Amino acid sequence: MTEVSVAKEDVAATAELVVLKSVNKHFGALHVLQDIDLTIARGEVVVVIGPSGSGKSTLCRTINRLETIDSGSISIDGRPLPHEGKELARLRADVGMVFQSFNLFAHKTVLENVTLGQIKVRKADKKAAEEKARALLDRVGVGSQADKYPAQLSGGQQQRVAIARALAMDPKVMLFDEPTSALDPEMINEVLEVMQQLARDGMTMIVVTHEMGFARSAANRVVFMADGRIVEQAAPDQFFSAPRSDRAKDFLSKILHH
Repeated sequence: MTEVSVAKEDVAATAELVVLKSVNKHFGALHVLQDIDLTIARGEVVVVIGPSGSGKSTLCRTINRLETIDSGSISIDGRPLPHEGKELARLRADVGMVFQSFNLFAHKTVLENVTLGQIKVRKADKKAAEEKARALLDRVGVGSQADKYPAQLSGGQQQRVAIARALAMDPKVMLFDEPTSALDPEMINEVLEVMQQLARDGMTMIVVTHEMGFARSAANRVVFMADGRIVEQAAPDQFFSAPRSDRAKDFLSKILHH
């Protein structure tokens, strides 16, 4: 009996991929992240939801150090976040990020956008990088757009290219910061479908979104934030059917009855 439990604990120790401990962040007098403790396991899909201004995007941006923190610690795969320089570039390659605005290089083709990081950061050979890029563009459904420039694509296509670009770095975890909020309604599903598939393929994902359908169907865990704190976290079924906190009940009543 004891042997089994020990073995399980060993697995748990290595299964933790992203760990935030007592993380605090201020913007001036505004305390945007308050004592955040959050652990994301390898292969887990965590969806972060909550009212505007609750700190969701800031949380997401601290995990690849786009925002610095005032106190606490963040580690990825057992290593603390580096401060700057080459180590930080390497970390950002391990942590794929997909933004609200697609952040593609306008003067480079779709193919070049997806090969650039592989060649510059991962030191991949150009031919191998292009083969991989084409395979990933096919995977997200925009393979035929490889030679176009971002401006020639729809928003949904651009966001799928941005996902392919992040995947090209073989990240350990993918961060999505409201990836569909800048899209026209008819394009939202084509991006969510790619994300659903990534979740099914076992990618570790942290997703800040207003898309409750995605949270219900793809998340292993829903993290609800309000006023810079994690108010509650639960499996989607439990959270949507029986939220424990008044803040979550209030939030859900406003969004689910429209």
